[in-house]
Amino acid sequence: MRLPAPRIAPVTDAELDPAAREALAALPDRTRGYNIFRTMARAPDALRAFLAWGNYVLSRENSLSPRQRELVILRTGYLCKSGYEWAQHCVIGLSSGITESEFAAIKAGPDAPHWAPLEAAMLRACDELVGDHFITAPTWQALAGLGERGRMDLVYTVGQYTQVSMLLNSFGVQLDPGLAPDPDLAPG
Repeated sequence: MRLPAPRIAPVTDAELDPAAREALAALPDRTRGYNIFRTMARAPDALRAFLAWGNYVLSRENSLSPRQRELVILRTGYLCKSGYEWAQHCVIGLSSGITESEFAAIKAGPDAPHWAPLEAAMLRACDELVGDHFITAPTWQALAGLGERGRMDLVYTVGQYTQVSMLLNSFGVQLDPGLAPDPDLAPG
């Protein structure tokens, strides 16, 4: 977490106007109360547009496997120092085939001895995209196993979660109940 308190507070039920209610209604019941969406509901038109694109990135239409997608999201969230993103996607990652022991390897990055070549290339692509907004030729070649569409979806996913991390960090979105803060991503 970058900030110990929100700069933009999540809307309460009492504050919800019809447009915000409608935007939140597009979410599954279990996620409607999440601080990210309650904060974004202060700009309901933006929330609706955000959800349309975000739903593609998180859907089966994304050619990355759920595990690959979560590796990319977690590495991007970690690089962007987004404690909220990291905490939420550790939970999602566990249900997508990432193990508890792999979280430290995700933080360590593509050179950690844990990774198969394609996964290492995916993590390296995250590093390059977050750091320089460009995938180098050697990394692009190492991503060949993803195919053209997979390479595109990797870039789309890193871009989406860089944006998500920027808004979470800048708005000061705090962890939802039940999520554990990561000490490497503590405020300060």
